[in-house]
Amino acid sequence: MPTETSTALITNDIVGLGLIAATLAVIFWAASGPTPRLKKIFAWVPALLLCYFIPAIYNTAGLIDGHNTSLYNPVARDVLLPAALVLLTLSIDLKGILKLGPKLLVMFCAGTLGIILGAIVSFQAMSWIHPATVAGDTWKGMAALAGSWIGGGANMVAMREVFGTDATTFGQFAVVDVACASLWMAVLLFLANRAQQIDTRNGADTSAIDEMKARISAYEAQNARIPSLTDLMVIVGVALGGVGLAHAIAAPVSGWFKDNVSWASQFSLDSAFVWVVLLSTALGLGLSFTRARRLESAGASRLGTLFLYFLIACIGMQMDLLSLLDRPWLFALGAIWMLTHILVLWIAAKLLRAPLFFFAIGSQGNIGAAASAPVVAAAFHPSLAPVGVLLGTVGYATGTGLAYVTGLILKWMAGA
Repeated sequence: MPTETSTALITNDIVGLGLIAATLAVIFWAASGPTPRLKKIFAWVPALLLCYFIPAIYNTAGLIDGHNTSLYNPVARDVLLPAALVLLTLSIDLKGILKLGPKLLVMFCAGTLGIILGAIVSFQAMSWIHPATVAGDTWKGMAALAGSWIGGGANMVAMREVFGTDATTFGQFAVVDVACASLWMAVLLFLANRAQQIDTRNGADTSAIDEMKARISAYEAQNARIPSLTDLMVIVGVALGGVGLAHAIAAPVSGWFKDNVSWASQFSLDSAFVWVVLLSTALGLGLSFTRARRLESAGASRLGTLFLYFLIACIGMQMDLLSLLDRPWLFALGAIWMLTHILVLWIAAKLLRAPLFFFAIGSQGNIGAAASAPVVAAAFHPSLAPVGVLLGTVGYATGTGLAYVTGLILKWMAGA
């Protein structure tokens, strides 16, 4: 509940929660394309962007007060975020990833490297072109964007909390994220229709892709099921039980680092929240080696994504839309960053003579994560969509740690 006097029309957090839930329901219903007109609109306007912006409109118009509510902190930040991390990482099949072939894994790693290098290159380039763009705490917003582009929305939010990115800066980079990532995904979808011609011209070996199609189609036919009430209870129990365990361990561990390690604050190891994020991710990865991974067939990642979208909406509640027009140069920074990522992938693809599918999924496994990577994969062949999910979940697992390192590099470059 609000802790101080607010001038917003809605000050009751329960009413606010109902408003956010109804808003997300309308967005996703409309995005499903119930009418031809809506289908055309959402072909150009991603649902994710509306999940940020509509709550931001509520906040800007004074309908709600996103800074004076418990919906984000502690509900969304301390409960839904770690729950999403657990559910989005427990489905990782490391053995399956290895069977996809070394070229795909190399391309995925090249995509990740391109994001890390892109952060450094774009920061340095903008410091020459327009220094004001990277002045102050811009590096914190870039660290959050690195979390999104290496992993996904959960990693982006995690970096936001780890480095203390303010809501306005986070909102600005959320717009850069959606604009650049959506444009690049559109390019990949366009190229997917010409994959055969491009691969033939480049002399790429596509035999591994044909084998993947057959194997994945067989696996899906054997494991897909409609979730029962027991499945849903177990999924929720694993998620929230994991959250409780992470919080129980994080408090004493962070306290120990604070009292006994002099440099702990430099790496945020004295922050309980950092440990909650790390422990939740580690728990999900640990469960991926057990029978708990079968919960993915019952929709574990879907529930994790649901938690994630509530979290995103609660972040949007804190955004000041009018401030987004103050920094147009951030889009130039995002473009340089993305182009660096593409260049690194293109070089790797040329050296490996990798097929276009590997190039596309190597990129979207990072940039799009489990949300849009399967969309691009399915554009090549419907049975390949789970490959996008697979690499996307790897991005979730690695995104927090690698984005954290990227953030520390940017912090050093900014002299903070």
